[in-house]
Amino acid sequence: MGILSILLLIPVIGVVVLALIPREKASQIRYMANTFATIVLLLSCWLVIDYNQLDSGLQYYEHFIFNPKLESAFALGVDGLSLPMVVLATLLTSIALLASFTITSDIKSYHINILLLEMGMLGVFLSQDWFLFYIFWEITLIPLFYLISRWGGVRRHMASLNFVLYTMGGSIFMLVSLFAITQHMPEHAGTLMSSMSAAAQSMPEDKQLWVFLGFLIGFGVKIPIFPLHGWLPLAHVEAPSPISILLSGILLKMGSYGLIRAIVMLPEAAQVMQPTLVFLALFGMIYGGILAWRQADLKAMVAYSSVSHMGVILLGIATLNFTGLSGAVLQMVTHGLVAGALFLLVGLLYERTHTRNILDYSSLVRVMPRFTLFMTITLFASMGLPGTIGFVGELQVVIGGFQQWGYLVVFLGLSILISSAYAMRTAGMLFTGPVKPQMREIEDLRIPELLAASILVAGILLFGLWPSSLIDLSAVTIDDLNAVISQRLQ
Repeated sequence: MGILSILLLIPVIGVVVLALIPREKASQIRYMANTFATIVLLLSCWLVIDYNQLDSGLQYYEHFIFNPKLESAFALGVDGLSLPMVVLATLLTSIALLASFTITSDIKSYHINILLLEMGMLGVFLSQDWFLFYIFWEITLIPLFYLISRWGGVRRHMASLNFVLYTMGGSIFMLVSLFAITQHMPEHAGTLMSSMSAAAQSMPEDKQLWVFLGFLIGFGVKIPIFPLHGWLPLAHVEAPSPISILLSGILLKMGSYGLIRAIVMLPEAAQVMQPTLVFLALFGMIYGGILAWRQADLKAMVAYSSVSHMGVILLGIATLNFTGLSGAVLQMVTHGLVAGALFLLVGLLYERTHTRNILDYSSLVRVMPRFTLFMTITLFASMGLPGTIGFVGELQVVIGGFQQWGYLVVFLGLSILISSAYAMRTAGMLFTGPVKPQMREIEDLRIPELLAASILVAGILLFGLWPSSLIDLSAVTIDDLNAVISQRLQ
């Protein structure tokens, strides 16, 4: 058994152990869930240390055929595109569990579902067989549905149902596209990503376009791309804050990760669809930013800001050049850290005040100085301030976009200005003005909360000041993917 199989197996073992612990032992359940999540995080960090950044191919590859008739395989591997997502998934799972001490009902089922969700997310990023990828993609729906519908807010049932229906609807288009490609596979070629990429080249151009459109819808729902974003604001607002961290920080990245893989497989169709991708990206950035600016609910503001920032990622992907793709991957990590920190801090504030209305707050700097520090840094990163990771990702996308379309990227600048407007508005309304009577006795961040926030903010600053460590991790793989795209488009 290879290290990647162990990485997937540890959360499953954690689920079995938690299932054997009596429901009444809440402290033991929390401790064991955090222990298994920490083990997975440490193992993923070891992968980063041991990973050969100069090798653009798959590493730690594992292959076992589990369906001889369909030639489907349990094939796992990592490269410079998937490894950052693996580490981000394990990190945010640990952060979400640290932030889950306020969950007091049915603690056992809650933690079991989070570990199952971690296993599904890791499976998506590690899979090197398209149908194995699809299986793990669908697995994530089950725990997320229960986590939102059981522990969410007042409209949790509607939010969980919307999420599942949107995602399953998109998954149908993805599955149809996968089956369409298999019709052009040589006999006994299997469904490995490498094999299906070769088969896609033999498809007629019009069919490639339809297949890519299916992938765009399937992955676009998860990203989410306007107008397929309808499930997102409600799900984020109603989900428990720890689940919002995972939903925004990782689940959305599954869509952008899958779209990059689809574009490498079908670059000709992506080039035909490039104007549409650019329009959807630019419109989503500005649309999401304006709606975030108009929100009084802090959680809704962060949710709509995700639509805007995922538009930046889509724009980077749509450039079809090295700089843009590199910026998209950087922005994926950026959004995971920034959105995770925002949802963590907003959730901690809500637990103390039982309100998310920004108009109910003022001058929190006097009563919550530690919270103020972390929230301010995170808001600065959200608006792309130099010195934070938010600046690095957006700069790469701007450069890649300018190389491809010239001054059309001025619309990206407009989106950044809108982001700055609602970020500064939020900071001003939270931390300035007179202290309201009901806010005088709010407790500042406690030790576990301080640890969780410190890890995310440290990542935001570390990669902002030293971005080469993150860029170098993915550079060779992205260069190889870009070479494949360029060769096919010649």
